[in-house]
Amino acid sequence: MTVKVIRIATRKSPLALWQAKHVAAKLKTAFPELNTELVVMVTQGDKILDTPLAKIGGKGLFVKELEQGILAGTADIAVHSMKDVPVEFPPGLHLAVILEREDPRDAFVSHRYRSLNELPENAKIGTCSLRRQCQLKERFPNANILPLRGNVNTRLAKLDADEFDAIILAAAGLKRLGMADRITQSLNSTISLPAIGQGAIGIESRGNDDEINQILQVLADKNTTIRLTAERAMNARLNGGCQVPIAGFAEIKQQQLFMRGLVGNPDGSIIYRSEKIGSLDDAAQIGVDIANDLLAQGADKILAALYS
Repeated sequence: MTVKVIRIATRKSPLALWQAKHVAAKLKTAFPELNTELVVMVTQGDKILDTPLAKIGGKGLFVKELEQGILAGTADIAVHSMKDVPVEFPPGLHLAVILEREDPRDAFVSHRYRSLNELPENAKIGTCSLRRQCQLKERFPNANILPLRGNVNTRLAKLDADEFDAIILAAAGLKRLGMADRITQSLNSTISLPAIGQGAIGIESRGNDDEINQILQVLADKNTTIRLTAERAMNARLNGGCQVPIAGFAEIKQQQLFMRGLVGNPDGSIIYRSEKIGSLDDAAQIGVDIANDLLAQGADKILAALYS
């Protein structure tokens, strides 16, 4: 091995740092002679905290600066939450590996109510995710969905200050930060279909860094990669990002791929759903087929209105 140090680009949030350190530890376990350095960066998504992400627009709000660092040679790889990673990569970069997925579910967090079903009709619920919002509004049309930005600790602090009756966060983030006890209820995928890639960590690198790309293969998880291949193929066909009301979730059951997808109006008035089961080898096509079904139902009109 000629590579002695791998420089890891990461955001500065506690969760992003946890993910980068997790990758560093796994690399050290596999290659004891290999060292890692964290290169901490601030992204556009980190800078704009007073505006819902959906209103900022664009893709790659949490990855662009990290990608620029790799291209500039100040970092060798970047560690991302897969739900933040756009479908397309800048020339010269690629998605090297996807690690084993953590709990992909959404988490209901509340001091006042033990479950989503206990919420009053006009409950104040904190989330900036249009995906979560459309599913919540379908269930609770009179709910008061309020914007909630910031890292996990910031969001929990706002709940603790009684700004909300409940907030919705990713279960994976809470578990990774040692805050599983803050989860009041884990929402199964029939209640809140997860975001594409939620719970999975991906590593981006230069396509021509052959030795580093080979080293990274030790971290790849086959089943998670298959599942996210389907989810990201659906997202690519819909031309979606992480700030639109799109959900896509693939599971492996009895050596077959079972996937569900949805696109909804942010107000929950219309939600189109589709599902399909097929061979693991057809993961990408399954994702495309679900996207085509959603478009045929009318999802294109919802997305066009959001992008206009």
